[in-house]
Amino acid sequence: MTGRADEVVDTGRGRVRGAAEGPVIAFRGVPYAASPVGDLRFAPPRPHPVWSGVREAVRSGPAVPQAASRLERVMGPRVPDWDEDGCLTVNVWTPRAALEDGVPRPVLVWFHGGGFTSGSGGWDWYDGGRLAALGDMVVVTANYRLGPLGYLHLPQLGAENLGSQDQAAALRWVRETIASFGGDPGSVTVGGQSAGAYSALSLAVDPRTTGLVHRVLLQSGPWGLEPQDPGEAAERADAYLSLLGVSDAEAATALRALPVEQLLSAYGRLSTRVARPGDIAPPMHPVLGGPGVPRSLRRAVADGALVGKDLLIGTTRDEATAFFGADPRIQGLTTAGALDLLTGRIGGRAAAVYEECAARLPGATPAGILTAVETDEMFRDGAMEIADHQASGGDVTYVYRFDRRPPQDDHGLGATHCAELPFLFTTFDAYPDSPMLGRPGDAERDLGLRFAGAVARFVTNGSIDDWPPYAPTSTERVRHLA
Repeated sequence: MTGRADEVVDTGRGRVRGAAEGPVIAFRGVPYAASPVGDLRFAPPRPHPVWSGVREAVRSGPAVPQAASRLERVMGPRVPDWDEDGCLTVNVWTPRAALEDGVPRPVLVWFHGGGFTSGSGGWDWYDGGRLAALGDMVVVTANYRLGPLGYLHLPQLGAENLGSQDQAAALRWVRETIASFGGDPGSVTVGGQSAGAYSALSLAVDPRTTGLVHRVLLQSGPWGLEPQDPGEAAERADAYLSLLGVSDAEAATALRALPVEQLLSAYGRLSTRVARPGDIAPPMHPVLGGPGVPRSLRRAVADGALVGKDLLIGTTRDEATAFFGADPRIQGLTTAGALDLLTGRIGGRAAAVYEECAARLPGATPAGILTAVETDEMFRDGAMEIADHQASGGDVTYVYRFDRRPPQDDHGLGATHCAELPFLFTTFDAYPDSPMLGRPGDAERDLGLRFAGAVARFVTNGSIDDWPPYAPTSTERVRHLA
């Protein structure tokens, strides 16, 4: 029987006490880096100071400062819980047996999505306890800096892909510390959803972190989003400083002294200024050539940077409805308007791509056709390209498509972006007002167990025994989940 003394772990910076939750012990809000406040705001992550005594790790740390997610209408609302102080934390769920028998368990390090602008690894949406118990493995979620705090491009201040640097710091923390929690640092799957998938692949192919990653789980990554061009990132930074009324000369001092609410407000205004119909890219995201992103992800995969790593990758059937379904600028489009937007996105291919999609969707509106095209262009085509490359090289590869839609789909979401998240973590009760989920019943809970079980088997041994491995050009080897 595990007692309170057995729930204490030494992190190397200090001891933490977790809480027993059925078959797992949860350690929440464990710092992996110092608070990014004062002189450490807009600076690379630094080690957390050593502490004495035993730190209680029974509550998640605060989220990173952020505005409300643009997908609240799809996922459901969140009560703001952010605080700059103490936000760089991880949450660890470990089977209680792992702390008793000394047998290291495989590890899943999972990064949340949110367009590099919102989200938190500590939210109950991503509680890893059930997944850890199901797979007899260790699950880790992490916070990383978002929006201007994470992706403002001012290299002269040290502000350069700070969110990506946070993610790398969290992964190194796992490598150095996870054995104390019963995890195996030699068997680490790095995964995530949306921006978290983009981040996971970045970590897997970056020469500075690739050796820390053994398997990769990629859910609905926005593979059509190229890293931000440094020139564009510099222009966005200049516009942001202008909105704040801050000059280049005073930027270092002013940015670290301003209330964080002002920083978020200016980012919101910048988002409105640069927003374009049909463009789902955030105003600031990982910058090409900066820390964590030495080259484009698709180029890195094509060059073989992912070779030797097992891959589980997938999308939802109707990804882009989350972004376009309630946008009147999209819903009111004519065919000519849809083609104009699409031409701005993909150039001379637009007419042929539009016509091919229209033929597949007879009776669809221009908005519906554009939404389907964006699902392919931003999410599915890139996922299949990555899967084709991995599988053709002989690496273990699995591909899924999540097809389940809510029974009462009044919003026309279908199987939209983020729809699989309650099923992966089987945290259905954490989504009481979520249009993408609706009211789950026995069928949904069974689907959750099947999906979570497949992911757990992939993490623990790289093989999903009841799924066919993916083979290039064989769409029959894509596992459909509904």
